[in-house]
Amino acid sequence: MRFFLTAVFLLATPSFAMAAPATKPARLGLCAACHGETGAAQIPGAPNLAGQKRDYLREALRQYKDGRRKIPVMQAAIGPVSEADLDELATWYSEQTPVKATP
Repeated sequence: MRFFLTAVFLLATPSFAMAAPATKPARLGLCAACHGETGAAQIPGAPNLAGQKRDYLREALRQYKDGRRKIPVMQAAIGPVSEADLDELATWYSEQTPVKATP
C-alpha cells in the first residue's frame, strides 16, 4: 500500500516541481555587471531579468546576437557567447525570484 501511495504521489506531482534548479552559468559575470547575479539591475537603465519568461529571455538574447536588436553594448557582450551559454543564461535568470521595483 505504501508503494502504491508513493507511486500515485510521484505521478501526480508536476514535473516542473521536481526539476533541479538551474546551475549558475559560467558566463554569468558578463551579464551580472549590469543585470545583477540574481537579475536585480545594478545600473540605471538596465532591466531586471529575474523571473522573466525563459523563452522571452532566450529570444531577446538571440536577437542581440543576430543584430535584430541594435543595442551596441548588448551586441558586444553577446557576440562571443555560444547558443548553449545563451540557454543557460536565459534559464538562470528565469528561475530567479523577481525583484520588486522601487519607485
